This record gives sequence, structure tokens and C-alpha cells, in this order.
Amino acid sequence: MRVLRKQFRSVFYLSGAALAAVLVLSALPQHAAPQSSQTGQVFEIDPTQSKVHWTLGTTLHAVHGTFVLKKGALQIDTSTGKAAGEIVVDATSGKSDNDSRDKKMHKDVLESTRFTDIIFRPDRVEGKLAPQGDSAVQVHGVFSLHGRDHEFTVPVQATLTADHWAGTAKFSIPFIEWGMKNPSTWILKVEHAVSVELELEGTVQNPTPQ
Repeated sequence: MRVLRKQFRSVFYLSGAALAAVLVLSALPQHAAPQSSQTGQVFEIDPTQSKVHWTLGTTLHAVHGTFVLKKGALQIDTSTGKAAGEIVVDATSGKSDNDSRDKKMHKDVLESTRFTDIIFRPDRVEGKLAPQGDSAVQVHGVFSLHGRDHEFTVPVQATLTADHWAGTAKFSIPFIEWGMKNPSTWILKVEHAVSVELELEGTVQNPTPQ
């Protein structure tokens, strides 16, 4: 019993000391956590003013087509180059000038009834983005296509004004290397990468001065 009483007193004293420490700390003046500087810009993309073109080379001729951009916005911290956001393209909207070819593309290659979106999520921007005028930067991120994610870098040419921006990007997607079906036949052979060109426009939201 004496041992138990000693243990009880020890716990009681320790609890009291902890409570006193909490009370003392709570009485001390509190300092607000440091706020990060507001150096980020938000680039909203207007789907009605933006276009997605694609070209696929074959042994007979080049096939040209388009996709519809659903939505997009990029957040870029100009002091660090960190980026966030996403650009979403409607995979079901892909078309060329041939209905039977498009049907095969959606059924066998894109499988767009299962994978309805093509998404690019940026994580950093390499290069200096000028607050006004023209800039050439590399936008690194993750490209999600046909249910798989791929690390990817997109070269972008951008023009900024006070509250508006426009940009173009040209790159190739190695869709067969990325696990999609090769649509070639014994008569018609296609290239293993599709060329993509983006024409983007939208508004710029600048950080609010502190």
C-alpha cells in the first residue's frame, strides 16, 4: 500500500507540474506565425479561346485533328518556380476528318469511354516568367493519359499583359511507348508519337499587395 501511495503522489505531482507549465506558457505573449510573401500568380484558361491540335504521321499522309479543352488554371510562385493546378482536355472530343478513323481511335487507342480526361498537372516552372511581355519557359509536371501518369516537361511561349495572357506549346506524346495500342495495319503504318500544339488564352490574377 505504501508503494501504491508513493506512485499515486508521484503521478499527482507530475500532473500538477505539467498543468502549471501549460498555464505559464498560455500566459506568455503569443507571436503570429510568419506569413509567406504573396508572389504567386494565377493563370486562368478560357476554354472558348483555347485550342488543342494534334498531328499523327503515317506512311501515306499526316492525319490532323483536334480536342476540346474542358478547363484549366495554373498557380505559379514566381519567386520559387513552384507550380500547381491542372489543364483538362476532353478525351471523348478527339476527332479528325474521318468518322470511321475516329471511331477506331476512341475504341481501340484512347478507350475514351473509360478514360474520359487527359490531364496535365504542373509542379514547377523552369526559366524566368516576365511580368509583362514575352517569355519562354519549361513547365514540368505529370501528364495523365489512358489511366497512367507520366513525368513530362512542356516548352511554353507566353505573352503577358496586366490581366491577360496567351501561350503556345508544341510537344510530342509517345503514346505507344506509354502503353497505348498501335493502330498500324499491314498497309498503313503510323508513327509512334503524336505531335500536339496548344493555343491557350485566359486571364491573370496577380497577388494582392500586403
